[in-house]
Amino acid sequence: MGNEQIRELPATTAAPGRSGGGAWAPGTVHRLLLARTDAFWDVLTGRPVSLYATSVLRIGYGLLYLVFLLREFPHRDEIWGPGSPWTPALAAQLFDQTGWYSFLILSDSRAYFELCYALALLTSTLFMLGWRTRVTSVLFAAVVASFHARAIFMTDGGDNLLLLMAFYLALTACGRRWSLDARRARIKTARADGTPTTRARSLVPQDLRAARTTLATVVHNCGVFVIAAQVCFLYGSAGLYKVQGSFWDDGTALHYVLNLELFQPWPALSHAMDQYPLAMAVVGYLTVLTQVAFPFVLFGRLKYPVLGVLLGMHVAIAVVLGLPLFSGTMIIADAVFLPDRFYTFLPHLLRRGARRCGERAPAPGQETGLGSVPQQGGHPDGREEYGPVSRPASGRGGPAPSGPTVTQ
Repeated sequence: MGNEQIRELPATTAAPGRSGGGAWAPGTVHRLLLARTDAFWDVLTGRPVSLYATSVLRIGYGLLYLVFLLREFPHRDEIWGPGSPWTPALAAQLFDQTGWYSFLILSDSRAYFELCYALALLTSTLFMLGWRTRVTSVLFAAVVASFHARAIFMTDGGDNLLLLMAFYLALTACGRRWSLDARRARIKTARADGTPTTRARSLVPQDLRAARTTLATVVHNCGVFVIAAQVCFLYGSAGLYKVQGSFWDDGTALHYVLNLELFQPWPALSHAMDQYPLAMAVVGYLTVLTQVAFPFVLFGRLKYPVLGVLLGMHVAIAVVLGLPLFSGTMIIADAVFLPDRFYTFLPHLLRRGARRCGERAPAPGQETGLGSVPQQGGHPDGREEYGPVSRPASGRGGPAPSGPTVTQ
């Protein structure tokens, strides 16, 4: 993304500017800074980065919040509705102190709450599908913020990160790929290719469109960089906080976590894992090392095994500790560090895997077994034209007969 050019600049610009004593020439540092600034500006304004990654974040967080709202649908009134112990009046008093806001407290009517809940489900669905993403992304951020603020004392770290990501995604062009907006744009482009183009009479509309494109690109790239920085700060701070604790230092932190009733959805599994203290200590040290090292391995190939370790860690947290929302939020956030070439190659890989599975599966009417007889007309050496090498019906060795044979 331009990093190679930046690394080569000192070797090409510094050599002519050196004096006899080995010092830098007066204007070399200034030219080097200008070159780096121009390269950074080209990266920032040249093209939108990580379009597929932001689309994965949009689909992931939209689906995750939709599943969350559907999961809590039977308990919606006790959590966010008029029947909640944390009444709208108490929430309004807290908002006066904290500056939060929620459209759920505008009315105590149950019909109003049910309407808001239905709109939240609809907004999450449209955001996931990528329909009018510029508008639905803002509405999705408003929905997440309102539901988060209404039950602020029932949230955890996963809810906080989901709220931040909802705000960040509103700045990105997360509907450019794998969305209804992208499909509509392809159809519009295909229709426009067949119509003759007319030359613009004035350069002002072209300049305005170019400025709008540049502004959208800059805002999108800044949003992606902020998302990446947020995840890096989260992992780095979590690892450094663990280093300061004595339980993580002596390898007993996971022992205490596994014995907390609040985080025991499967008590038998937690107790079984606690029977291996050495393995739990190794897992604890590996967790701390991975989290601390994560911000420093993003620009090399080492980030892929680190992301794999983090994926396994979050899956274990979701299953063993019963925190699926937190784990899902973190797994989706990690997707921003995968390059676009990974996502563009993924459909090809899936199609190739499906094609291989289709080749291995027997065709209709040609199931293998003693009761199936393939078509005649094979190769001159006695093999069938399709399928594996056949043997005589008698099962003995020797050349294949000229008639039909039975495949094994």
